Amino acid sequence: MAKSISEAAAGAAPMVRKKKKFYDASAVSMPANLVLNLLFILLTIACFFPFLLVISVSLTGEKEILEFGYNLIPQKFTLYSYEYLFKDADKIFRGYGISALVTVLGTTLSLIFSSMFAYPLSRRDLPYRNFMAFFVFFTMLFHGGLVPWYLLYSGAGLKNTLWALIIPLLISPFNLIIMRIFFTNTIPAALIESAKIDGASEMRIYLRIILPLSLPVLATIGLFQTLRYWNDWYTSMIFISNNKLVSLQYLMYKVITEVQYLNSGMVDASVVGQELERIPTETVRMAMAIVGIGPIILVYPFLQKYFVKGLTIGAVKG
Repeated sequence: MAKSISEAAAGAAPMVRKKKKFYDASAVSMPANLVLNLLFILLTIACFFPFLLVISVSLTGEKEILEFGYNLIPQKFTLYSYEYLFKDADKIFRGYGISALVTVLGTTLSLIFSSMFAYPLSRRDLPYRNFMAFFVFFTMLFHGGLVPWYLLYSGAGLKNTLWALIIPLLISPFNLIIMRIFFTNTIPAALIESAKIDGASEMRIYLRIILPLSLPVLATIGLFQTLRYWNDWYTSMIFISNNKLVSLQYLMYKVITEVQYLNSGMVDASVVGQELERIPTETVRMAMAIVGIGPIILVYPFLQKYFVKGLTIGAVKG
């Protein structure tokens, strides 16, 4: 009897296994992947379309823009807006040089000083660590104002110097907080302790261990600072009166201000002549956007790998 029961159970076992259903994970996730891919394709088109529109408008005649509006395909192809913009090519290239120098030097110094400040704040054995962290956060809530800010840098003799374009944007509390979170959640404390046991100094730990492991956050903050320095025109307007030290963005701002003034009707046409009718207003704005955005497009692809890693800073701990 026992033998017949065991034989029946053995014969029924394969039947039970046949009833189990195994789901293919790739087949289940395929519709979701298609939806996500389609969503990102549409998002990419939505982001890329305005850029194509800016290029098209910059290559269109001013009269066609006023008559037909903005179009993805130029109604009349012309380079007059770029010709008007590059009448003073020396100023444009000088502004490019100033902006490039300030961006490279400012971003490099910003990464150095920000990491040297944020790393000690991430160390739990630092005395008064919480007080200094609160001091950094406090500066995000309150500002001294424009007049003290101007008097501070002018009194220090920085007016009409390149340092006036670098130092005001050198340290950002937001960047310090991001770096501190990265150092706290990513760098193991045991790694630092083992380096101390081996006789490494604090500077050696910082240079040989911390910085090589911090490439994602350094690239992320570096991209933020690059955009910040390159797009800055307000600092030039406040501290720079020497035309040879004007950044590209402030130079573009002056050009568009002059164009708007000439087309405002406050200027006598007999003084300016027939050139007043040929001054491009809409198209020159787009041409300036294309001229100013060029270097940033070249920088981003080199930092994209680290930038994607930096987006998850502090997201996972363990």
